[in-house]
Amino acid sequence: MSALDERVLDIDYEREAERIAARLRDITARTLHRRGLVVAISGGIDSSVCAALAVRALGASRVFCLILPERDSDADSAARAELLASHLGVRAETFDIAPTLEAIGCYAARDAAVRVVLPDYDSRWKMKLVISGGSAGGINRFRVVARSPDGTFHDRDLGLTEYLKIVAATSFKQRIRKTIEYFHADRLNYAVLGTPNRLEYDQGFFVKNGDGAADIKPIAHLYKTQVYGMARHLGLPQRLCDAQPTTDTYSLEQGQDEFYFALPYRAMDLALWALDHDVAASELADALGIGVERAEAVYTDIRNKRRTTRYQHLAPVRIDSDGEGMASA
Repeated sequence: MSALDERVLDIDYEREAERIAARLRDITARTLHRRGLVVAISGGIDSSVCAALAVRALGASRVFCLILPERDSDADSAARAELLASHLGVRAETFDIAPTLEAIGCYAARDAAVRVVLPDYDSRWKMKLVISGGSAGGINRFRVVARSPDGTFHDRDLGLTEYLKIVAATSFKQRIRKTIEYFHADRLNYAVLGTPNRLEYDQGFFVKNGDGAADIKPIAHLYKTQVYGMARHLGLPQRLCDAQPTTDTYSLEQGQDEFYFALPYRAMDLALWALDHDVAASELADALGIGVERAEAVYTDIRNKRRTTRYQHLAPVRIDSDGEGMASA
């Protein structure tokens, strides 16, 4: 049996929860000079844990939550978010961003790009993007998978132009949400919490000036596996603890590993930890039950995503600066 397993991700959850809460209190009051915290809750595990930690730090009366669905959101996501708000006893407001997205052309731009490869595509269809190649040692490429009204599935390769247009259009969703978060933060004199976990933060799985924008990122150092562990430790409802990671961005159901990561989150967490601790690919292969060649490809994919998404972490670069050491999503 390999010495590498999920136990390397074990932490003292009570100690870590208290450490994060203490830091949240200090940063909010002393560094940012704000009275409370705004958290957009999606019904997913990351935003749920962030909201719970915010309540632990400041109390429910100084945490304001937002539920921001749109046309492609899973209805159960909003239901889980409402369950969380009730459980935590926080103020929460729901605002449907679909009309705003419609007005600025989000859906129209996306659909026009899809129609380049699927001419019959219209608003009655459902779609998602799927990644392939990187985890097998090749170059990552994207395909569009769509379901027509009669239930037939269609799978097409996307050209770079169409792929970039779809991503640019759907990034409106995260940027509009962040605009609303900062409106409420400004009116309340609160700070905005960002919700990426370590896997998302490390691999650039966020939209710059969208869900990447925040005043504090309380779980960016926690692996996704640890976020689930924290949720259970904090006593969040089982329905939230059982929620599986999704992008909740496209109209067809989609897992994060299907869209972006080389492996499901538990295996991806272990691969990221192993790479950062100089564990040989052969040992990762044994731990995950995959071939050494694929384990090496996963390592390469992690490095490539770090390199290609470095831009995501950079703050605006001044002319009199070389741009180094200015990490800010």
